[in-house]
Amino acid sequence: MTLELAVRLAEIILGFAIFQQSLEFMRGQQLEKTLGIVRAVLAVLLMLGLQPLLVESALLVTAVILIRRFQGPYNGGSDTMTLLVLLCLWLSHVAPTRYWQEIALGYLAVQLTLSYFQSGWVKVVNPDWRSGSALQKVFALSAYPVSENARLWAVRPQLMFFISWAVIGFELIFPLALFNQTLLIVALGIAALFHLANACLFGLNRFFWIWPAAFPVIVWFQGRLMNAF
Repeated sequence: MTLELAVRLAEIILGFAIFQQSLEFMRGQQLEKTLGIVRAVLAVLLMLGLQPLLVESALLVTAVILIRRFQGPYNGGSDTMTLLVLLCLWLSHVAPTRYWQEIALGYLAVQLTLSYFQSGWVKVVNPDWRSGSALQKVFALSAYPVSENARLWAVRPQLMFFISWAVIGFELIFPLALFNQTLLIVALGIAALFHLANACLFGLNRFFWIWPAAFPVIVWFQGRLMNAF
């Protein structure tokens, strides 16, 4: 995948993610409504590929306003990832040379890789995650599960143990996928299914779109690594 194609695909997915996020502000106060409308329009322009540098600059300004308004990311990790993807794509447009373009996008690919690995590391050093009890508590006590039937999974400790280690194992070995493009595509497919499961089971729909927004960049990055070595 070429750098240009990776950026274009990432911008399309990012635009869709930001459009979805912007709809959440339609029921807020006037400032949030206004920012939501502005960001929704900018998101559509980004998906269409119209003046991406100016659009991304405006999105960064609105992102800073929202951070100031809510004294931090409005929705935690998904907003942080949105800002990271947006900033790296913006830097790829303002970069003075191809070298610095690749640095900006390479940084995004590395951060995406670390987001999975670090999540796995935090879990594997936690005895509750290793035993499956942490996930059991999530299903039993969390306010997140969309379906009440999903709470019944909490009474199946063997299932919770298996799912916990499946998630931990995948997250820890994710960086190894960078050594082979086919393996990376499979890993990204599994990651997408993982985010979809979180959206269906826990209502974490924001994560389903914003993480895949960086997927084209990591596919480009893997090819760039292989060419370099």
